[in-house]
Amino acid sequence: MNILISDRIHEESINVLKNNGFAVKTDFSISMPQLEKEIEKYHAIIIRSRTKLYRDILLKAKNLKIIGRAGVGLDNVDLDTAEQLKIKVVNTPEAPSVSVAELTIGLIISLVRKISIIDKRMHCGEWCKNDYTGFELKGKRLGLIGFGNIGQAVGKRAAAFEMDIGIYDTDPKAVKIALEQGFTIYPSVDDLIKNSQIISLHVPATVKTENIIDERRLKLMDKNALLINTARGNLVDEEALLNALKNKTIAGAALDVYREEPFKNLDFCKLEENLILTPHIGSQTYETQKNASMQVVQKIIDFFNNS
Repeated sequence: MNILISDRIHEESINVLKNNGFAVKTDFSISMPQLEKEIEKYHAIIIRSRTKLYRDILLKAKNLKIIGRAGVGLDNVDLDTAEQLKIKVVNTPEAPSVSVAELTIGLIISLVRKISIIDKRMHCGEWCKNDYTGFELKGKRLGLIGFGNIGQAVGKRAAAFEMDIGIYDTDPKAVKIALEQGFTIYPSVDDLIKNSQIISLHVPATVKTENIIDERRLKLMDKNALLINTARGNLVDEEALLNALKNKTIAGAALDVYREEPFKNLDFCKLEENLILTPHIGSQTYETQKNASMQVVQKIIDFFNNS
């Protein structure tokens, strides 16, 4: 079986494939036009977020049996076309939970204590001790939109800070877990936003979640509210958020994901006082990279062993 790995994964997982008798080609910079020409050679492909397996490419994948996504999001795969062509799609939703949750908490702390802007000023030789006053997380209301693996990991860590945690999720299993942990369940996104001081997004990118945070919902937020997005860029109307931050109708935001990556909106880059930007590093830990790689490789091996 021929396998193409088009995005970088852990070297040890590549060796596992080779040791199990697969013919593996790695091309971590292959262009989408080139992939469209070559994809018919392969029985499996392993990707991360860079590779886009949309309909035009999948229609050329005459021999493709399985797509392995090392990570959570599947918005870069045309799932309807894959199903139509009977191409199995697997991902690793468990792998990045801890790393993304830890980044989320880190961004929250950085926002409430103004760490990033103070650090920058200190590096410029300024002693700005009296210029900023932050606030404690204890007793603050954290609203989690989405309570899957990552949302649950964030909730667990936020609880250690003695935060008042609320969630919105339509999955009965997620709601049950939240209730068992003593969290507040909100019947709608609007209700959660109105009752939260910090809002953190943890839902997948779908047609239904597109712009889940838009101009109307930004206006529902308290002027001291903070927004965190470590999930997917298209969950937020970026222009509406930009205006809210410029006009200070909300207190601040931290973003790790964007509609266009690499991020090129220079207007956002000017908002140093109330906006933290990181370059989609939620899964960028050694542990997550290795776990996601090993998990997706094992799913590929299991698929062919059981076919």
